[in-house]
This record gives sequence, C-alpha cells and structure tokens, in this order.
Amino acid sequence: MQLVSKTNLDPELAPTSETIILDVGGMKCAGCVSAVERQLTQYPGVKTACVNLATEVAVVESEVGVVDEDALAKRLTTAGFPTQPRKSNHQAALEDSANRQHQEMRAAFRQLAIAAILLVLSGIGHLSSFIGVTWPILDNIWFHCGLATVALLFPGRPIIVDGWLGWRRNSPNMNTLIGLGTITAYTASLVALLFPQMGWECFFDEPVMMLGFILLGRTLERQARGRAANAFRQLLALQPQVARLIPNPNPEKLGIAANSIEIPAEQVRVGEWLQVLPGDKIPVDGEVRFGQTTIDESMLTGEAVPVSKQAGDLVTAGTINQSGAIAIQATRTGNDTTLAQIVALVEAAQTRKAPVQKLADKVAGYFTYGVLTASVLTFVFWYFFGTHLWPDAIISNGMEMMSHTAHSNNSPLPTPHSPLLTSLKLAIAVMVVACPCALGLATPTAILVGTGIGAERGLLIKGGDVLEKVHQLNTVVFDKTGTLTTGNPTVTDCLELAHSLLPTSYSLIQLAAAVESGTYHPLAKAIQQEVQRLQLSIPNAVDFHTEPGLGVSAVVEETTVLLGNQDWLSWHGVVVSEIAKQEIQRLATAGKTVVCVAVAGNLAGLIAIQDTLRPDAKTTVEKLQHKGLRVMLLSGDRQEAANAIGKQLGLDHADIIAGVPPSKKAELIKSLQTGTQHSIVAMVGDGINDAPALSQADVGIALHSGTDVAMETAEIILMRDRLSDVVESISLSRATFNKIRQNLFWAFAYNTLGIPLAAGVLLPSMGFVLSPSNAAALMAFSSVSVVTNSIFLRRLAHRR
Repeated sequence: MQLVSKTNLDPELAPTSETIILDVGGMKCAGCVSAVERQLTQYPGVKTACVNLATEVAVVESEVGVVDEDALAKRLTTAGFPTQPRKSNHQAALEDSANRQHQEMRAAFRQLAIAAILLVLSGIGHLSSFIGVTWPILDNIWFHCGLATVALLFPGRPIIVDGWLGWRRNSPNMNTLIGLGTITAYTASLVALLFPQMGWECFFDEPVMMLGFILLGRTLERQARGRAANAFRQLLALQPQVARLIPNPNPEKLGIAANSIEIPAEQVRVGEWLQVLPGDKIPVDGEVRFGQTTIDESMLTGEAVPVSKQAGDLVTAGTINQSGAIAIQATRTGNDTTLAQIVALVEAAQTRKAPVQKLADKVAGYFTYGVLTASVLTFVFWYFFGTHLWPDAIISNGMEMMSHTAHSNNSPLPTPHSPLLTSLKLAIAVMVVACPCALGLATPTAILVGTGIGAERGLLIKGGDVLEKVHQLNTVVFDKTGTLTTGNPTVTDCLELAHSLLPTSYSLIQLAAAVESGTYHPLAKAIQQEVQRLQLSIPNAVDFHTEPGLGVSAVVEETTVLLGNQDWLSWHGVVVSEIAKQEIQRLATAGKTVVCVAVAGNLAGLIAIQDTLRPDAKTTVEKLQHKGLRVMLLSGDRQEAANAIGKQLGLDHADIIAGVPPSKKAELIKSLQTGTQHSIVAMVGDGINDAPALSQADVGIALHSGTDVAMETAEIILMRDRLSDVVESISLSRATFNKIRQNLFWAFAYNTLGIPLAAGVLLPSMGFVLSPSNAAALMAFSSVSVVTNSIFLRRLAHRR
C-alpha cells in the first residue's frame, strides 16, 4: 500500500519535493510552534513546514536535494530548540523518544518536588497570619525572601533562562511571560523589604506559588500528553525487530525444521524465505509457502478472532503467529510493509492541521506581544487613572493583601496599598494568566487521540483537515460493485444467441474467459471462476484492450471478441436485435449485470452475472441516513440492475445513479458539490475506477481490499473491509472534531475571561482581583484541562 499525495499519482512525473521529519525539543507553547515554523520556512529551499506541539515533530516539505536536514536541525538547535533528524528506524526513534520523555519527566518531577516543598513552607507561613499562630521561623519575612530566592534559582531557573533566550531571539514565549512576572514580583518585594519607608508590601509568596502552580500544571500536562500518544507508541512497538531467515529454501523438500538464522527484520529482502514459529511476530508482509496456522490480526483489523492461514495466503508484518510453524516468502519489506505504511500514515495525520486551527496559530504568533502590551496598558491605566478613580477599593484590597506582611513585621496597622504596587501586581497577573499553551495543544492532542483510536480500530484517518471536512458532510456516495456488494459475483445465465459465430470447439463462456484473462475486475473473476467450475479450458488470447467500466476486447483464434455493455458494443458497430434487447431488459430487471459478447462484429451471446449485497450494507445505509446524511448509489451498470440493489437498500429513486462510466464519476461528484445544494460529499469506493471520484470528493473513503491507487487517493482507509466502518469512521471523525472545537473554545475562553479579571475589571465594583499566584494556577489548569478533555475522547469511544 503506497501512500502518496494526490498530486503525485502519475508515475511519469518526477518528484519536485521531498519530506524531512525532525524531532524538535524545547517547545513550550503555541508561540514556540510559531517561532519554529518561521525558522523553517525562512530556510532556503523549504516550501512548507508543519509543527506539532503534542508530538514535538516538524514535517518539512523542501525542494529535492536542496535542503540539508542536518543543517536545518542545527539551525533550530541554535535558535534554542534542540533538534535532530528523524531516524529511518522507527523502533530506534521510539526508543529515543521514550528515553527523552523519561528524562524530561524525571527532571520535571525534581523541579516540581523542590517547588512543592517551597510552596508548602510558604503556605504554612502565610496561613499562620490568619489563624493567629506564630511560627518563629516560618513567619519571618526574611525566611520568605529566602524561599523566593531558592525558587527562582533552582526550579524557576530553566523557565527564566528559556524566557530570556526567547526574548533575545525576538521569539518571546510563555516562559518569557512567566519569567518576567516572577522576577518583577520578586524585585518589587525585595525593594519593599530593603526600603520599608516606601510603605510597600512584600509578596514573596507570589513568585513561589506562581512557579509551583506552573510546574505542577506542566508536569500533569506532560503526563496527559504521554497518555494521549500512547496508541501511536503502541503502534510503533508492533514493528518486529527480528526475522528467521531460511538461507537455502527448497520449495519441494522444505520442512519447517529447516535451519534458519536470526537477522534484523529491516535486512530482509523481497523474495527471501523466513521461518515463523508460534508466538513470533510476522516480520514482513509475505505469502505462506509451507505449513498452516492461525494469525492474530487484531492489530491490523481490530478483530480479536484469529484468522486461519495456509499455503498461498498472505500475512502482514506485525501480526502474531499463534498455533503452527510456517514458512513465508517476503513480498514487502522495510518501509513498504502494510504496518510501516500505517505508521507513516498515522504519523503524517498528526501533523496535518485542521483549518480551524489556523486561527489559533495566527493568534499564537503574536500572542506574547499582545499579552505584554495588555500588561503594560493595565499598569498604565491603574497607575495613572484607576487608583485615583477608586481609591477606597484599592485601599481595602490592599489592606486585605497586606495582613500577612503587617503580621510578619509586627506592624500595629497595615499601610494603604501603594498605587505603584497595585498597578504592578495587576500587570503581573495579566502576564501570567495568559495561556498560549492551551491554544497550541487544542488541536494536536485531539488529533493524536482520535487518530490513535482509529488506528486501533482499523480506521486510518489522514489528518485534522479530514476531520473538519467529515464534520461538514451531508452526502455519502457509494460505488456499487465491490463496495456495497461483496465483490464476488457469480455467473447465473449464459445465453448463446448465435452458436454459428463461435470458433470451433469453444463455448461462449470459454471465449469470454479468454478475453477477461487480460484484465482484473470482479466480473472478469466471476467468468473465469465459472469456467473453472465447469472444468473447461481457456483458449489463448492476444492484443488485449480495456476501456475501464465499459468493456474489453482481445483476439481469440484469430477472431476479434468484444465483451461489454450494450452501449459499448453499439459504439463498436455491433447490432443488438430486439430479442437480445428484451433478454437484456429481463435480466437487468432481475438485478443482474449483463455482459454482451460479440464475435467478429456480431452479437454471439449474453452472460448474466449477479453480485450479492454485503451483509452490513443495509444497516450501514440506515445508520448514515439516521445521522442526517443523504446516501446515494453510483454505478456504471444499467439502471435496472442499480435499481434492484437500491431497492434492497431502501434508497429513493432519485438517489440511484446508473450508467455512469468511470471517467464521468468524478464529474458527477463535482456536479453535486457545485449544484444548487452545494453538497459536501464523501465517496466510498474500492477500485482503480473509483480513484478520480475519490480524489474529487471532499472526503474519499476506501476499503483496504481495494486497489492501491484507491487507497492512495482516499482520506480515510477502512482496514477491516467492513462497510459498517464507514459509519464508525464518520462518528469518530465527528467526535474528534467536536473535541477540537471544545478545546479551542476553552483555550480562547480562558484568555478572554482571565485577562480582564487579572486586569482588575471587577475590582472597582466587587472588590475582586486575581492575584498573580491565582492567575498562575488558572493558566496551568487551562493547559491540563485541554489535554484531559482530549483524553476523554477515548472514554467516549469505548462507550460506543
């Protein structure tokens, strides 16, 4: 299964771009994402760059041979974001990622532990002033100064340093805001302590609490992000590492006890024979050549029931051999295996952003500057205007906030709150409460969870943009043959209309089988199976010519034989008699597909083929209609045959479109999109004939049993080949996109509400003010809540 972009389907077109994947560290918020993307897009030769905060991955599209990935990684590292090119070995990348995450979590826990101890000591001292208990040391203001100093020098140092470096690089981030806020609070408190005659209060507990809450939030957020990425890590872990190579296989005398040697799975080449023992993972995609067993394919299809395999059956890398020893011959290895392609697809899906995220990204690019501006304006307003307009509210609030300081300094009465200090504290709260982290995590964490759940269930969704389009769908168009039907039709009637036209000793079905041997189509398969059932020989044919969806021709026994529908034969000058037309009408009305056979330019006979509906076709259509979607049937077959299938599905006559050749299917989809109703269309298909329509549709959905080109073109791939998964994929996409919208709503809501509250909008009327420490707690909670909300998607999925 080759997964390529729609623009690269023509093999004759040389690729004009290549993809570079980078593992990027040091990103803390959406502002960092914007800075990294800016650094990448400014590099010569880079066309586009997409950065994911949740997975810490950058996907860069560049001109072929122009960009050195090591130089690009070095540029980001110099800019403050430690970066390295992604290794081709996914397992090595998985181990590196796991080790890096483990080290980061250990460092985060150490910082959090120190901050927690400082926070507890500060809180006890602060609490003592309210309960009337004096602690000789914990109640001393110099002790609190020491706590704040330790907090800045140890757990807060990485934040302050990173914030300063971001400022120097002209890319201020969340750490810039936090660092500026904590240092300002510490400096103001230190000035108040050293110069008590100024009448300021000391609030050393604020930087301690700010850092404590920030570190707590980030630790919880990182843990939650790890849980969100768990499904993808499990997918990576499925890739086998070892294969048992059979050096000199003898197909005639091979026994399962043949000697084998262990080699890395990545070194296996196509055509080599491998031994797979019970309990082993299948190392590569291959064909069973000896033995029989049952295979656990749940990792691929989500089905828990093992599948029986014997000689001639195909097996997939990563599935588990259960009951018997087998020998397989490799057909796809390395990055070409189905599992490797699934991993690549899921990883790529997590970097494709939903259009709704563009607003968040645009805001995040200027977010820090906007917050700093809001903080300055807050200070200016309250210092020059607010403290003079509402002096009583400021003094009252100041007295409450100073009670701890007065008690600590044994002052008989608290002094009024300084206008400068009031303005400063409100400005600090504005800096700290703003949260670009939540904006940056809103979309990628939801996509991370949603695509992970889909991969577990055999639903491969190719990105956030797909999720948004699925959410807008109002029409689903199904191809008939092989999609709504089983794709295993059988011959029901074989009518010879002119026996004298047939070559000596060959029947109509034999001629048809000879012509169909040059093509692959469910109808061709049915005709050849009928010949095998009758134990007849198939004559040789040459000069094959196929017109997809219409007919096929070849030369048999030096005679031209045409197989196709009535219209196609008419275009080739074949006259169809009235008797033949009546027979075609009768068979088509019965829901059968009629293949006309012409020999030497004359109609020789008719072959009727009937396909059966998939068992879950009707319930799938009903569920889609229940979701408010219009369901349509699209077929190249005669109207009568399509009507027979549509009737079984309960479709309206207007929703059954027949007689559409493959070249016109895309045009029909386009007409639905541009018509009066402006439909948002999903196309469900499986064959090469469906590729143009899948590409034209807003969302293409392909069955895994279909052709590679159909799966390349589609945005959603159903690995289990179950039609009911169309409903599942749409439901999962809708649920995931709803999470994205919820996350973005809360991310914007936190800032929309938090910044005015921190700026003191309720201070004059209600006396309510958001202190810097409370602002820090609210900011930390916003990031954690967004990631946690995404994880809830897994619970909703399990309840379905």
